[in-house]
Amino acid sequence: MLDRAALRALQPVLHRLALGLHRRGVGADAVTWSGFSIGLAGAAAIALSQPLLGLALILLSRLCDGLDGALARLTRPTPRGAFLDVTLDFLFYASIPLAFALADPPANALPAAVLLAAFIGTGSSFLAFAVLAERQSLRSEVYPQKGFYYLGGFTEATETLICFALMCLWPQHFPWWAYGFAVLCGLTLLTRVAAGWQVFGRVTQHDKDAP
Repeated sequence: MLDRAALRALQPVLHRLALGLHRRGVGADAVTWSGFSIGLAGAAAIALSQPLLGLALILLSRLCDGLDGALARLTRPTPRGAFLDVTLDFLFYASIPLAFALADPPANALPAAVLLAAFIGTGSSFLAFAVLAERQSLRSEVYPQKGFYYLGGFTEATETLICFALMCLWPQHFPWWAYGFAVLCGLTLLTRVAAGWQVFGRVTQHDKDAP
């Protein structure tokens, strides 16, 4: 829900940073791997009860996540890069609730499990829509720069980052953040199921009506 505004605000800064990396011969895939590694380091810090260090590493990781796309657009975005980006992003997102569960299993294990289940719902609906949209040659007008059909919702990357920041700043309230965000993920899942039902229903009806 907030991604479009966040991308618009950050795009000039990301573009300038990407130009500097491009001049030094740094590739987008290298930035993607670096961001993922930093994100996992942030998860490890949280698991070791260092949430503020974890937050700093998470923010740096997400900076890399924005930079790799800006860097790719300076050359030529590739399907391999888009695949790598989305795969590592989902692994990173899953690592943070797991890290909080490891930091305090009695208090955090169940809410982390609920949040991870909610992530599976949003992630599977996101990817299923993207795959079928590609088969139907559909393109997103909201996020045309993405390497695949990016279907938004209540819990996009910006909202997820805000939730992770709240968890790191007030880790004693992790169960509340986790349950609350899981509810928002559930709402996102419902909107995506409804969108898929409508969009692909129209495609099916069009195919039936075609001579």
